[in-house]
Amino acid sequence: MTKTVLVNDKMQKGYRYKLSEPMGKNFSKDFKPELTPKFMLSLGVFGGRYMRDCIKEFPLDWFKKAKFYKEGLPGHDESINFFKVDAFQPLSAWKKKGWIYKDDPRGWFQWYCRYYMGRRIPDEDERQIKRWRAIRRHLVQVTKNCQAGDMTCRPRQRQALLHWAYDSRKL
Repeated sequence: MTKTVLVNDKMQKGYRYKLSEPMGKNFSKDFKPELTPKFMLSLGVFGGRYMRDCIKEFPLDWFKKAKFYKEGLPGHDESINFFKVDAFQPLSAWKKKGWIYKDDPRGWFQWYCRYYMGRRIPDEDERQIKRWRAIRRHLVQVTKNCQAGDMTCRPRQRQALLHWAYDSRKL
């Protein structure tokens, strides 16, 4: 059974995609995220700015405990992030570096949310999974340079890892 999702938010109007896999299942064999989108939002990611206007696209329970910055205010609030640090670049930097796929104008996390829901776009999935694997370099740096359990060591890298569905709280 294939379901079509219609998106109408601040960054996309009339975008449609098909869900061809069950939610949270049948991931690529080399893609093993440690955190679900729902859990990431509840931990505090992206300064609470990300996805505030996407509630109709995804399951409502994803947003029950999500930590969001107040709607209408400019910017973001790093105190909402789990590690209380600013650990991301603006969307303009992502665009400049060619990281944004046309159907996912918010970047990797939007792709991940849609992939988690069951959307599959083989070439884009491969590209994003390759990017996800490359982020492991930060995991290696945290484990090499920090004592296990020291949450104050390399908080920006730990927060960035949370943004990529790696559970840096367990390092």
